[in-house]
Amino acid sequence: MPVTPQPLGRRERNKQEKLDRITAAATELFAQYGVDDVTTQQIADKADIGTGTLFLYARNKGELLLLVQNAHYAEALERGRAEAETIPNVLGAVMAIVRPIVECNRVQVDNGRFYLREMVFGDPAEPHHGQALSIVARTEEAIAAALGRHGPIATGDAATTARIISAVMFVTMAASVNASLTTAAILQDIEAQVSLLARR
Repeated sequence: MPVTPQPLGRRERNKQEKLDRITAAATELFAQYGVDDVTTQQIADKADIGTGTLFLYARNKGELLLLVQNAHYAEALERGRAEAETIPNVLGAVMAIVRPIVECNRVQVDNGRFYLREMVFGDPAEPHHGQALSIVARTEEAIAAALGRHGPIATGDAATTARIISAVMFVTMAASVNASLTTAAILQDIEAQVSLLARR
């Protein structure tokens, strides 16, 4: 017999409602001004909470950006994974996974680069950072699966190649020299590098 989940208590509903307000406020302000030009006080004010309450959910702007962006990156990955399963060649399948992630990162270039720095250098014990690293791991798994479907690549080799492709993607997006490039140019650069790996 299925177990009916218990409804959330008032305290849990209250916490979720505050988290939703914080997420909405940070999303709007980061999109409008960029992460560097937004203060935690502005986010707290927009969410109609005290800064002390805000810091219970995220200790700094980096964690707030991770909170906001993780959901977008996870959605982008799922779209890419679904599309990759319909593409019959290895390069096309890998780029189907990569493309929506790059597009997500480039919606607001400074925010995207800040997010990548937080992902790499943030506190691994912090939950939002852990979620970001989980998205990276799932991205590598999706790429490895695409490599395995389209060629005689052993499982270990597919996983290693996927990790290299993931590194290529993140370094290309994060590099300062690429900050002014268009999304199409970033994708073209990544595709050129991935095509060398996909031919192995």
